[in-house]
Amino acid sequence: MRIFLIGLMGSGKSTIGRRLSTRTGWPYVDNDELVEQATGRKAPEIEDAGGVEALHDAEVAAFEHALTIPAPVILGVAGFVVSDPDLRDRMKTAGSVVWLRARPETLRMRVGAGAGRRDDATSIEWIRSVAAQRTPAFEQAADLVVDVDRLRPRQVVEEIVRGLGIEPDQAEAASTSTS
Repeated sequence: MRIFLIGLMGSGKSTIGRRLSTRTGWPYVDNDELVEQATGRKAPEIEDAGGVEALHDAEVAAFEHALTIPAPVILGVAGFVVSDPDLRDRMKTAGSVVWLRARPETLRMRVGAGAGRRDDATSIEWIRSVAAQRTPAFEQAADLVVDVDRLRPRQVVEEIVRGLGIEPDQAEAASTSTS
């Protein structure tokens, strides 16, 4: 089983991915790690050198790399990848897609001052605009939607485990087979 975590910046993909990994025993690989594995460079370095288009190309390469990682695995996916219909279809075919959905106000609060994030990502207007653009794609991609605004990470993980029907013995078997 592959679990693809999607959601806007600040939705909790990294936090939930790590906690879901602990819960299931399956490895979690964040989009930033995938970008670096696929390109040999960090995402901010790619964007600084080549702009947003270069970053999007790297995110596609990272997704292609993610598909080569043996299952079971939990993967954080860049929002840009979800917006591409062909990549979205490939994601749905390759695993289960979980949308960590949050209101723009929640995302803005979580992003904070934006350390390590795009300069414009701290603007509520930018977040609302990106949310409006990507929501239809996220809706099409998602096998499971978890509204994360008022849930603690532990509760989000349990929603995913329950929603995808991951049985405790599956999680235990996965952790012993990967040890």
